[in-house]
Amino acid sequence: MAGEPAAAGSAAGTGSTTGASSTDTVEDAPVVLPGPRAEESGFELLWQQVVAEIGRARSIDLICHICPDGDALGSALAAGLALKGLGKEVRVSFGDDPQIVPESLAFLPGQELIVPASAVPEVPELVLCFDVAAESRLGLLHDKAFAAPVLVVLDHHASNPGFGTHQLIDPDAPATAVLVDELLRRLGVELDQSLATCLYTGVATDTGSFRYRATTPATHELAGRLLATGIRHDLISRQLWDTSSFGYLKVLAGALDRAVYEPDAAGGLGLVWTWVPYQELVLFSVTVEEIEGLIDILRRPAEAEVALVLKQDPDGTLRGSSRSKGAVDVAAACAELGGGGHVYAAGFSAREDVHVVVERFRAALEPRRD
Repeated sequence: MAGEPAAAGSAAGTGSTTGASSTDTVEDAPVVLPGPRAEESGFELLWQQVVAEIGRARSIDLICHICPDGDALGSALAAGLALKGLGKEVRVSFGDDPQIVPESLAFLPGQELIVPASAVPEVPELVLCFDVAAESRLGLLHDKAFAAPVLVVLDHHASNPGFGTHQLIDPDAPATAVLVDELLRRLGVELDQSLATCLYTGVATDTGSFRYRATTPATHELAGRLLATGIRHDLISRQLWDTSSFGYLKVLAGALDRAVYEPDAAGGLGLVWTWVPYQELVLFSVTVEEIEGLIDILRRPAEAEVALVLKQDPDGTLRGSSRSKGAVDVAAACAELGGGGHVYAAGFSAREDVHVVVERFRAALEPRRD
């Protein structure tokens, strides 16, 4: 999920839980390079196990969450391109039907690797899962992912419960792309412009163009290595944040006109919320993916600690995106509505009336009284 990751010090997922291959060790393991949580012996062993599983596999399916953002799709495509270069049979997919790659991500290399969910084997040999905070975010690929004897989860969401056979979960990482960079280094893959474009997109997306709190000196060092390949970060940023259809401006105008400010919500810290009906998207030929950035506009008012955008799908489902400025844990609030995410950025889905959903979210924001 795009947005501000949890603050440093959050609890992380641990090692493998199931699967016959989870206790294997690496023969002729590569030199251990510094990376996310590399100082922890258990996490280091887990990295070695994953590298060994990849080395043994002939066919690898790489999947990310439904309605993928830059970190999810960028991570999956970077890993896919790298593994294809190592001679693996690879497929990249996500569990939507129809599958829609947002226009803002149309520039990403490696999209020839993307296949529909139906093309993923019923029992894949090995699945690598990127940026999926909860099983429900697997969509149509849920059953196929869990049928695999090896399901590796690479993620940075603090709310991730730790599903799969191997969990490379680091809530201190600002983006899942950081974990993919670590994976590529351990596989001995050198960065090129295609890989760097995918990884830079992931990191830039989930750090809010390096503005969010989880951005560290190491994040900028990674960005420097990616820029050193010769990628045009200015063009990537323009495509991600500064390009839209005219229809989007009309949808944005309607959403802002419907915006509601509730100063007493979130324990008096304030909530601003709005929603976008599906009919309006149809009227202006705008996809729901195109309005993902609306939440970053709605979060601007100084009066409100929390922002919420509800986007309606064709079947009436409301997708909620929420943001906090730091004083409220929106991941906990979204978890009460069946979702999750980061402390400062989280989401959920609901099938109720707009005002019912807002009421439930408002209630979840209230401080707990013991």
